[in-house]
Amino acid sequence: LTSSKLKMTKKNILIDMSATILHHGHIRLINKASKIGRVIIALTRDKEIKKFKGFKPEIKFNHRKEILMNIKRVFKVIPSNFYITKNFLKKYKIDFLVHGNDNKNDIVKGKTKIFKRTKEISSTIIRKKVLKNLILINKKIK
Repeated sequence: LTSSKLKMTKKNILIDMSATILHHGHIRLINKASKIGRVIIALTRDKEIKKFKGFKPEIKFNHRKEILMNIKRVFKVIPSNFYITKNFLKKYKIDFLVHGNDNKNDIVKGKTKIFKRTKEISSTIIRKKVLKNLILINKKIK
């Protein structure tokens, strides 16, 4: 196959994420997804994070997008709602949705590839550690 035909046969792989605090679990998921196709990140909008997770993201959407676009295996970043729909997959010509095993999207079987989450890491875990450290620092200051 010529290189142009290889590019045409490459699958579009969607990873939906908030990436409020980017960590090695995100990078590992991107790396795994890149082995099956071209990685497109569906990045959750700020208002959707507030609505579904109950907090404003530490880093605004445009800055999270900038960070993700500078990861070598990320082909494109598109704004998304918290839940990915069949119409969203169709609109962006997505072949597979890749997600950690905490997937909450109701996508047709055969269109989803689930990977085990990286143990002992999540943005929530990091957020809790930061809060704990801030409390300790604050106690030392007093």
